[in-house]
Amino acid sequence: MNYFDYMTDPHRQCAIVAHRGVWQDAPENSLLSIQRAIEAGYDVVEIDVRRTLDGEFVLLHDDTLERMAGLRSEPGQLTLQELTSTSLRNRDGGSDNNLTDEKLPSLRDVFELTRDKIFIHLDIKHRHVIPEVLAYAQKMGVDQQVDFWADLKTEDDVCWIKDNIASHDVPFIARTHLEHDDADAQVELVFRLKPLICEVSFKDIAQVEAIRQRFKDAGITLWVNTLDGVASPGFTDTAALKDPDSIWGRLLRAGFSAVQTDEMETLRSYLAAQKVAKARTKTTV
Repeated sequence: MNYFDYMTDPHRQCAIVAHRGVWQDAPENSLLSIQRAIEAGYDVVEIDVRRTLDGEFVLLHDDTLERMAGLRSEPGQLTLQELTSTSLRNRDGGSDNNLTDEKLPSLRDVFELTRDKIFIHLDIKHRHVIPEVLAYAQKMGVDQQVDFWADLKTEDDVCWIKDNIASHDVPFIARTHLEHDDADAQVELVFRLKPLICEVSFKDIAQVEAIRQRFKDAGITLWVNTLDGVASPGFTDTAALKDPDSIWGRLLRAGFSAVQTDEMETLRSYLAAQKVAKARTKTTV
């Protein structure tokens, strides 16, 4: 699988990015949640990566194991063996969800499970760990199946990304913030670096619409996050469930072609309906 070829395919449909796998009846970031994302046929699965005490890598979003395993330990305080022996709570954890038979997975097990089956969006929680994970992905031969994500706000970010990511010819997602006062400067940094993908957050979608053609001409895919709590104002999964066209449809019309969501199946149904409607329009013209 080649992430570059997939993202640059002009004929592909909007990429559906499954946030922490399919975790509605499986622990988030678990092998089971990822396997279900594969079985469902989603395009990309997002996972959270942290470093262990002994320099290995596991999947965990939070700074501690409290929410997902009921333990106050930090992953960096425990070895790979200790962490991968830890049972996970179901769904998104917390005291309302019971412990399951699923264990906290190693990144190695995830790479083996997903090899040639699904693209992976790596949310590596500490930037200084990215070069280690990149080298690990190269060693396992999956570096063209995964992406590496980092903020791109300053000249220092440009230099760091060039030295540690871009020089390795791997898929890279630059995060830019149009809601910040220096939005114009951030955008110019993106066009200097020309990443494969740019994840954009905004305060007004008109900001994206105004520059969408520049991204298209540069061959940069626009990626958006509609997760409740972190999405741009109003463009949330909850709002999309009520009116998909006013949220996901508006984002697509603004130029986005990759959406990270917890509502993958609803998004897929919306995209399928739009495809049918477009085909009908063509046949009646």
